[in-house]
Amino acid sequence: MLKTILAISGKPGLYKLISQAKNMLIVEAVSADRKRMPVYASDKVISLGDIAMYTDGDEVPLGEVLESVKTKENGAVTSIDYKKASSEELHQFMAEVLPNYDRDRVHTGDIKKLIQWYNLLISNGETDFVETPKKAAEA
Repeated sequence: MLKTILAISGKPGLYKLISQAKNMLIVEAVSADRKRMPVYASDKVISLGDIAMYTDGDEVPLGEVLESVKTKENGAVTSIDYKKASSEELHQFMAEVLPNYDRDRVHTGDIKKLIQWYNLLISNGETDFVETPKKAAEA
């Protein structure tokens, strides 16, 4: 699911991939207005499925981190307001969600972006953050 959700540099919010053309993508805002627009090759676009968070060990895919936030918040919008929360509160929230996150490389702005994206996705009905592998048929 996260492979088709895009973050576009210089544009606020998240966008869902609708279609591809030769030199552009057609995207739809993941907000209430569902506005569609073209995105050209000159724009920096990244799929949320390609983003990971730094930990003390290996990197953890963003989908797993979002799933952890969903579990902590019982599938609702976060209880913490990322705009008003202090840096310490944000890092404490991140420690609850991902206990072994790398405190040197995960900045306060990264945590704010995570909460902002999570709230936006939950508010617009996008709740499948991790693809569940199809179970093998039992013999």
